[in-house]
Amino acid sequence: MITGASAGLGTEFARQLAPWARTLVLVARRNDRLELLKAELTESFPDLQVLPYAADLSDEAGRANFINWLTDQKIDVDFLINNAGLGDRGEFATSEWDKVRRILDVNVAALTHLTHALVPGMAARGRAAILNVSSVAGFFPLPNFAVYSATKAYVTSFTEALRMELRPKGISITALCPGPVPTEFFDVASRGGGDAPHYESMSVLAATPQEVVSDALRAVAKDRPRVIPNPLLALAIGAALLVPFFIVRRILASTASPR
Repeated sequence: MITGASAGLGTEFARQLAPWARTLVLVARRNDRLELLKAELTESFPDLQVLPYAADLSDEAGRANFINWLTDQKIDVDFLINNAGLGDRGEFATSEWDKVRRILDVNVAALTHLTHALVPGMAARGRAAILNVSSVAGFFPLPNFAVYSATKAYVTSFTEALRMELRPKGISITALCPGPVPTEFFDVASRGGGDAPHYESMSVLAATPQEVVSDALRAVAKDRPRVIPNPLLALAIGAALLVPFFIVRRILASTASPR
């Protein structure tokens, strides 16, 4: 099951899993995109069953309806990819509350709610995997990305704790922590649509959606707790985490220019 499957990493997860899966449950708000993806996948893999489900994961009632649908359809999910996520780039003081609330609801509440609903069945079957899409932004409190980086810190911490609880029950859990990836994410997160970053300037630390997904699926297959696509980025993050935080705070504070 893949959330946020209508674009970006979610679509790429579906494409790379299609040759190996028997059934894919694709969840996102935009049903038209889900149907196009279903048509693409089933044309290439006629034996693959693709079940699109249009839902706004920021809405608790919508999530509950989706969970009930899974039960009614007798769908046992053995690989959950919590990929849906939102961001907001700019000063917190000038943010729109409706957007902030949606970020919290999708990045934290939806991920936790769906995991809570599916884990008991996974534990009963004794063999399953969960991949939670976090971000390197979760390792540091980022000015102008305050809410987003805080939600990703939650995702990484939640994943690590849950892994310790559930591994003895046969459930492997991995946190995917990518850096810059050329998807729709920054276009949606940027206010006014004019300040999305240029990926060319971050190419050394960036990774393509294909690379991110391939690295993530390899990490799940190897039962790794965490994966940072792009070896140079992983090395940079590892080094940065060794720096005393009062120094890191000063460096990050210098980037806190209004957007």
